[in-house]
Amino acid sequence: MLLELAQWLAKDVRLFNVFNYITLRAVLSCLTALAISLILGPLVIRKLTAYKIGQSVRDDGPRSHLTKAGTPTMGGALILLSISFTTLLWGDLRNKYLWVVLLVTVAFGVIGWVDDYRKVVYRNPKGLSAKSKFFWQSVFGLAAAAYLAMNAGSSPAFNELIVPFFKHIAYPLGTIGFIALTYCVIVGTSNAVNLTDGLDGLAIMPTVMVGSGLGIFAYVAGHAVFSKYLGIPYVPGAGELIVFCGALAGAGLGFLWFNAYPAEVFMGDVGALALGAALGTIAVIARQEIVLFIMGGVFVAETLSVMIQVIYFKVTGGKRIFRMAPLHHHYELEGWKESQVVVRFWIITMMLVLFGLSTLKLR
Repeated sequence: MLLELAQWLAKDVRLFNVFNYITLRAVLSCLTALAISLILGPLVIRKLTAYKIGQSVRDDGPRSHLTKAGTPTMGGALILLSISFTTLLWGDLRNKYLWVVLLVTVAFGVIGWVDDYRKVVYRNPKGLSAKSKFFWQSVFGLAAAAYLAMNAGSSPAFNELIVPFFKHIAYPLGTIGFIALTYCVIVGTSNAVNLTDGLDGLAIMPTVMVGSGLGIFAYVAGHAVFSKYLGIPYVPGAGELIVFCGALAGAGLGFLWFNAYPAEVFMGDVGALALGAALGTIAVIARQEIVLFIMGGVFVAETLSVMIQVIYFKVTGGKRIFRMAPLHHHYELEGWKESQVVVRFWIITMMLVLFGLSTLKLR
């Protein structure tokens, strides 16, 4: 009897040790978030439909989008619920970086929720005013940047801007420079993903791919041996973020099941702003801001198209470079079908993510 009890306890201890592996917890995190999204998705869609939380469509948008009016929106809340629950379930809650990313994600999700709520309740396609939205994004972005700056002592890399493809090229930032860079990355990425979220499935799949790529960088950055071998800055504790990235990937794929063309539900700002901020925060912690710029090339192109269009319109007194901005609308008006735009942007993102991952070794 005592021998059997000892064998059972040994087996239980081995099982507990297995769950200590970050990679296993990352896989389980992905599967858990995927299951939650797939199971709760139909219920969320029914509730949103019952409460008449439908999408408002811009009057000046492509005419083909008028049929989307009334489609349930704010589905990003499902993504945030899946990510939050799964991260708390499988993540090491003693890890400060995990909490930073999770809290930034939720905070920006709240901003998006208020924006979506105003769109739905007041039937105003513009939602929260640009000034109010930017103000609260700045508050949360600066708070995250300041906190990370205070904890910069955990790794010298927090004082440098790392240049990919080069082992020994890095630009000193200092505390103020680090805070400014972090703020720009978090707020900029949040808005970039939000601008991209204009077609069925267009934003969520690139977010999943970029988030998965950043998860690999975070894992390597948090591993002393791997980071040294690959020439990646060592950031103790950053590896735990792969659990969050796994949750993001699973929740995103589950949401895509319902968001794929023709979409049954839209992400809304509650999802887009939050996911963009999450990507930016992870990139900063893993010290891969430039790699994020590369892998998120679609987000960058969408943002630049809006900036260029606005500046050119003002300078020339009403002329346009693109038929419509953001960029995905330009291609729609050029004759591309919505599904063509989406899938081609996915393909481009996949190539850019692979190119970004190549910087792990090409140094």
